Amino acid sequence: MNPIPIKFTWDGEAMLPASEYWARQCDRQFVVGEQYRLAEEHERSQISHNHEFAFVAEAWNSLPDHLLEQYPSPEHLRKYALIRKGFATMVQHPCPSKAEAERLQAVLAGHVDKYALVIRRDAVVTVYEAESQSYRSMGKTRFQASKTAIMEFIGDLIGVAPETLATVGRAA
Repeated sequence: MNPIPIKFTWDGEAMLPASEYWARQCDRQFVVGEQYRLAEEHERSQISHNHEFAFVAEAWNSLPDHLLEQYPSPEHLRKYALIRKGFATMVQHPCPSKAEAERLQAVLAGHVDKYALVIRRDAVVTVYEAESQSYRSMGKTRFQASKTAIMEFIGDLIGVAPETLATVGRAA
């Protein structure tokens, strides 16, 4: 089970689960007597989340035809940008030979996330998968950093300043 952020209320002396639902979640997630670190997590806004998807879609619609094969959908563009900007996991698979690495690359390419990058260098196959930007996976600060990085990547790709992309999809 992946731990989820718990909603607490500070009563002046202790952090108390905000409701019975959160108390039950604490029972599932924590062990009585164990110590845990607590860090404030600011929730990101739905507006910022929606803005990212709007500017990615708009940028994708502006791609020249020669880039559409590499980025066949806005989601491909977003995930590739996340990977290229370092918001990704990386797993390396050393192989005994280049030939074995080529075979592994072919197998992995068909079995990992369709947005993953599977790269072979000599006898090592590396798989990069974009981090999830879901509310559960990324807090406000990390989401904003990843959103800015995506804007920079796409801006460089299509020759538009990231500041211009920041205005796309915003309500007037």
